[in-house]
Amino acid sequence: MHERGITIMGISTEFIRNVALLGHGGDGKTTLTEAILYRLGATDRFGHVEDGNTVSDYDPEEIKRRISISSTVEPVEYKGYKINLLDCPGYFDFAGEVTGALSAADAAVIVMSGVSGLVVGTEKAMALTKKLGIPKMIFINQLDRENADFCKVLSQLEAKYLTSVAPVQYPICSNGTLIGYVDVIANKGYKYDGDKNTVIDIPAGLTAQVEDARNRIIEAAAENDEELLEKYFGGEELTVEEIIRGLLIGIRSGATVPVMCGSALEQKGVYSLLDNILYFFPSCKDKMHISADGDAERACNENEPFSAFVFKTISDPFVGKLSFFKVMSGKLDSSVALYNANVGKPEKTGAMYIIRGKKQIPVNEIVAGDIGAMSKLQFTLTNHTLCSESAPIVYPAPEYPKPSITMSVYPKVQGEEDKVFNGLRRLEEEDPTFRLTKNEGTNEMQVSGLGEIHLDVISKKLKSKFNAEVNIVNPKIPYRETIRKAVKAEGKHKKQSGGHGQYGHCWIEFEPLYDSDKNFEFVDKVVGGAVPRNFIPAVEKGLQDCIKKGVLAGYPMVNLRATLYDGSYHDVDSSEMAFKVAASLAYKKGCREANPVLLEPIYTVTVTVPDDYMGDIIGDINKRRGRILGMNPVAEGQQIIAEAPLAEMFKYSTDLRSMTQARGSFEMEFVRYEECPPNIAQKIIESSTVDKDAEE
Repeated sequence: MHERGITIMGISTEFIRNVALLGHGGDGKTTLTEAILYRLGATDRFGHVEDGNTVSDYDPEEIKRRISISSTVEPVEYKGYKINLLDCPGYFDFAGEVTGALSAADAAVIVMSGVSGLVVGTEKAMALTKKLGIPKMIFINQLDRENADFCKVLSQLEAKYLTSVAPVQYPICSNGTLIGYVDVIANKGYKYDGDKNTVIDIPAGLTAQVEDARNRIIEAAAENDEELLEKYFGGEELTVEEIIRGLLIGIRSGATVPVMCGSALEQKGVYSLLDNILYFFPSCKDKMHISADGDAERACNENEPFSAFVFKTISDPFVGKLSFFKVMSGKLDSSVALYNANVGKPEKTGAMYIIRGKKQIPVNEIVAGDIGAMSKLQFTLTNHTLCSESAPIVYPAPEYPKPSITMSVYPKVQGEEDKVFNGLRRLEEEDPTFRLTKNEGTNEMQVSGLGEIHLDVISKKLKSKFNAEVNIVNPKIPYRETIRKAVKAEGKHKKQSGGHGQYGHCWIEFEPLYDSDKNFEFVDKVVGGAVPRNFIPAVEKGLQDCIKKGVLAGYPMVNLRATLYDGSYHDVDSSEMAFKVAASLAYKKGCREANPVLLEPIYTVTVTVPDDYMGDIIGDINKRRGRILGMNPVAEGQQIIAEAPLAEMFKYSTDLRSMTQARGSFEMEFVRYEECPPNIAQKIIESSTVDKDAEE
């Protein structure tokens, strides 16, 4: 069986390469993917992001916004190898897609723009691949554009990453047009000529630069191999094969990052990039995969027991669930009895596919190192491990970015709660960076994500996939109320209207409750039977019902001690209900006189930013009524630790991204409640009064 541009059967593990395309949004990852697909015959047209007809960006929101939202798998065949390209989003709201894709990738190409140069997306991609130990190379793209400058971009890379970057190519331009490149290792010039590259002389103006780059590459290659280092110091010339061997060692260790050039839009540099992927990126064959507990390991080859890691899930109300996985060991075919090691349950083997964009290509087997998908798995979620029950193993889940923005969500149409929240639960299954939770303090359903665009895309997916619409609004602040002084209050409920009357009478002392983890404490100090024993629980229950709403703005009352010390009763007319009402009257009267105050939630905020942004961040936190507690130097720059009211931190992720060009990150954690400043408390109280009037 043969699909356009890819042989479905017969590829063994050593001839498979899984390569993630990373970089800043707009630097051309999807266009590069499209150029490779078109050049290798995997598609019969060269799509454009602006026209909404690329293989990777097929989702309606991607077409509308002209950006990648999801990572996609694009398999191609080149020189007998299968290369699974994982085209990843560059916008930071969809960083979770990058994390998932990198758990399946064995290497990465970081795509940069020859115009905008070193930007934050590049820096993040470099840092992430370094953290994960993933070999990488850089492709400087868009050299067809006006103001593109390869040497300037290379200088930026060298200034930040020093000798680790190694230009293995230099562009050749004529009258401002990219016409070819210099292969620095082979010391040859090539002209782009359709499906082949023609050898040409190296332009005289590039000779010095190429010679300098070649000397650096030879030195880098020699430093990675003792035998080559000895030969280098002996004054012997290294062969092209030896240089590649030394560079390969450096690339695998992360010590060396080759730099290439081209124009994806003009489909220039595609073949040399693919050649270098085959030259420099290692096969995953025999790579050892370690279990989550570190007690087991499995080699990535076809002779090991079957195991696979699910790195992505797509939920569809019509087709069902589609699980993307990488086979970590062994081989998957219809004879394998699937077992989900995370939940300890067998799975029914469904139809197997190779995926290209939105196209599903049926296959009969998927070997170790390859990427595939299976539909309608019952128990399997993202980050689960599928394996043979006789040889169970669980692979560790990657560390996903934590949600940084939380908003409240309401159905647009009353009565569609089940439809909306079931749909959101399905979307939560496919996106590990999206959360749907209920705030117990305000009883609101809330959605959390990596940014405003992320949550907006979630709402659009909900509409397109599940035909349900929502309003996403700022969440309510879970304010609290308490009192600041002790008071004694009488509650007396007396009603007579023929037959049995109602009578309940109690005296209660209300006082602040300090140094306790209890929000409410009831104390019984009644003596002499002033309030019969059987009615005392009714008083306590009445108070517990009352503290759900405070006397200022209707927020729950906390840190309150209520001591019942006196009262009276009637032999016939007293009842539990009468004493509940009496307790309520005492509560309202007493707490109003006890200097009630509004409390607001305070959070510890840990912000990590480069040194250059320190002043702006500290100033901004002060404007948010925050307090700086301290600063710690970290690898990324400085870590600022502060406390700030939750009310001032909504959409902080958006503001921080703007202030730091997306180089900053933060985490928040609730620490305590604190008295709200009087001027702000007054506005909240007035607002709650307006809301109550509107409800009535």
